[in-house]
Amino acid sequence: MPGENLTREEARERARLLEVEAYEVELDLRTAVAPAAEPFRSVTTVRFRCAQPGAATFLDLIAPDVTAVTLNGRDLDPGAVFDGARIALEDLAAENEVVVDARCAFSRTGEGMHRFVDPEDGEVYLYTQYEPADARRVFATFEQPDLKAPFTFTVTAPGHWTVLSGAALAGSPERHTDASGTDSATWRFEPTKPISTYITAVLAGPYAYLQDRYTRTFDDGRELVVPLGALCRRSLARHFDADDIFTVTKQGLDFFHDHFDYPYPWGKYDQAFVPEYNIGAMENPGLVTFREEFVFRGKVTDAAYERRANVVLHEMAHMWFGDLVTMEWWDDLWLKESFADYMGALALAEATRFSGSWITFANRRKAWAYRADQLPTTHPITADIQDLEAAKLNFDGITYAKGAAVLKQLVAYVGRDAFMEGARRYFKRHAFRNTRLADLLAALEETSGRDMSAWSRSWLQTAGVDTLTPRATYDADGRITELAILREGPEAGPGAAAGAPPRPHRVAVGLYAQPGASGELVRYARAEVDVTDGHAAVGELAGQPRPDLILVNDDDLTFCKARFDEDSLDTVRERLGDLSDPLARAIAWAAAWDLTRDGLMPARDYLGLVLRFAGRETDIGVLQGLHQQAHYTVDHYAAAGHRAEAEQALAEGALGELRLAPPGSDHQLAWARFFASVATTEEDLQLLSSLLDGQAKIDGLDVDQELRWDVLLPLVAHGVADAAAVEAELARDDTASGRRHQVRCLAARPDAAVKEAAWRAVVDSDELSNAIVEATISGFTRPGQRELLAPYAPRYFAEIERIWRERTIESAMAVVRGLYPALQAHRATLDATDTWLRGTEGSAPPALRRLVWEARDDLARALRAQERDAQD
Repeated sequence: MPGENLTREEARERARLLEVEAYEVELDLRTAVAPAAEPFRSVTTVRFRCAQPGAATFLDLIAPDVTAVTLNGRDLDPGAVFDGARIALEDLAAENEVVVDARCAFSRTGEGMHRFVDPEDGEVYLYTQYEPADARRVFATFEQPDLKAPFTFTVTAPGHWTVLSGAALAGSPERHTDASGTDSATWRFEPTKPISTYITAVLAGPYAYLQDRYTRTFDDGRELVVPLGALCRRSLARHFDADDIFTVTKQGLDFFHDHFDYPYPWGKYDQAFVPEYNIGAMENPGLVTFREEFVFRGKVTDAAYERRANVVLHEMAHMWFGDLVTMEWWDDLWLKESFADYMGALALAEATRFSGSWITFANRRKAWAYRADQLPTTHPITADIQDLEAAKLNFDGITYAKGAAVLKQLVAYVGRDAFMEGARRYFKRHAFRNTRLADLLAALEETSGRDMSAWSRSWLQTAGVDTLTPRATYDADGRITELAILREGPEAGPGAAAGAPPRPHRVAVGLYAQPGASGELVRYARAEVDVTDGHAAVGELAGQPRPDLILVNDDDLTFCKARFDEDSLDTVRERLGDLSDPLARAIAWAAAWDLTRDGLMPARDYLGLVLRFAGRETDIGVLQGLHQQAHYTVDHYAAAGHRAEAEQALAEGALGELRLAPPGSDHQLAWARFFASVATTEEDLQLLSSLLDGQAKIDGLDVDQELRWDVLLPLVAHGVADAAAVEAELARDDTASGRRHQVRCLAARPDAAVKEAAWRAVVDSDELSNAIVEATISGFTRPGQRELLAPYAPRYFAEIERIWRERTIESAMAVVRGLYPALQAHRATLDATDTWLRGTEGSAPPALRRLVWEARDDLARALRAQERDAQD
């Protein structure tokens, strides 16, 4: 990987020299259907200007070999100019044309041109995924976001395939039949608008392709017609609810047209759900790609539909933030991801049926951000990204969810009208170009009349999480005499900005009590206050009756850790479920989780809250988030001596709630999945076995194929079901999803030989696809098998540098993150991590060290939480 890296300084120098006029890319993908999948031919023609004739530069290309390179009519020696990652170009003219004829490799890791063979029908499916810098695995390119250009793609492939790119097809495909009678065709696409390399896209295979259209008539009489497409593998088509995708798509396009005053600029809008995808989705203009797990094979809760709709709208927001106007370099990744996260959430709440989506955002999305912003590797939202490896790791909770939360705070700061008008000016001023932070701030200053520099320094250019805590005093009649919000800045650490000025928080404070005999806790008073230093008085609430609960950050206006005063914490412990407002409950749950993660609330107390009150949670997204956090708590934060008792209590509570849940409801399904995940006793496992073989039934619970796999996994992990049971289940579901479940289950068996085989499959070989690696690691790292996994802790540290050196970054990241011995939660593991970090300082790649450092921090936090839980 080091030879494949690109530094910011190299990119800036290349951008200073070059202006790219156009790309023409010809791909011959017919080799994909051969059993061995030989490399495919890629011919790239790039026309570009050079500001300094006689200078030298380079093209990026990662390929097995290059057949020919021609620069301005001169044939270059491929062996002399190509080093496996770059093609050297010397003695440039003012106007240049370079043609590169290469053989590029299909991918198994979701990078570049990914190739997948469907086990159901043997059909081959291809798609591209490039962010941040993998277009160079498919064609020769100047691989950096600020060298935009129009792209014209031509693709030759088997004749029965669907072939798409970001632009519309230019005429009908040209059909061919070779001497053996094999049919193929060539698809030629229109040139794109000027775009960055990482958002170009090609998709090819026998995809099921459904179509619709979106129309919009603007105030001036102009009519916009956008052809819509939705694609998935043919074998998944029976599960594909494309109508719901089209509905959300149209709602989103209406919303963004209402607010952005810039018509959708990319012609068509195809959305493809593709196999073995590494991320949630990618915003390729005109051809958005999604992970196919969003095509639901069985019953899922409404939270899954909400998440899918959120992702659809997030990617749609990118059509403006990121695709139309693109950051100059990855330092300003937030210019696209933070805005897409915020605008996607806003559109979800205001344009779709998911009007309560800010509740999920407050409880789940921000939890991701809070974790990332408390790591030792935390960074400002506008980060210092020195190279591509660093860029890859910054697609994190800070860039996405913290950035979105900060933008929500910005809207409160400048006003929504000023914010939207700033966005509109930004699009019109910089369309099809690249920007930096200052460009957006300039537009917002114009529309809001505020100096954005101080706000930017406080929120975008410093790292860490502030903590806000209420303090109240009362008179003899029990009325508030003084209420203040105390601000504590981020902990000093390597990632936090020492001496940074206090952040301004526009925060709401809510007072909650029980009126009469209702039994509910309701808000009876609320005030907003600006917290600009360490102390802010909330004078507006003076004189109010004593509350049962003071809720800081009511309505979730700012990004902070909200704490409770002692009385409020007692109320949360005893009456969290009585809070009538679902957003208030979500904020209270999030605050309790923060206390647990910080070692201030014993794990058993948090689990007690879940057992007492999760069954009363009405928001299904929050409920499923609580299930995940409870699972993590018992696995990582519970003291070893309390763990078995905690597991049993969770299983008993989950089974009780499962039986109480309305038949056929989302809550019933959520509790069923949670019960399966925490079942450990012989009695509980027997019930799971009976549900699997049909001897036991729960009214309204459909044990469909996906739920069957969820039930089988713990049975296998606890030794109740064997390999034969797994193979029998695969016979029922011999699909791509079924095979991933099979691999996970087989690796979960409680047997030393099984663990050794799984380890070797992932660590010693790079033959497995990204999806199978993920499944194998998931089965290997079962929390109840700590003794079986103990021998692999020292082996992990012995192998990771080699893995990082030999694998692609996506593959290496999956192994380094997934196999870190977090379940060996004792001081020896922490010491081994520190020894490795000290021993590799200055030698191991910074990106690798960052991953290990972050895992080390999670482990240290778990040890602190376990110490707290062990105390009486």
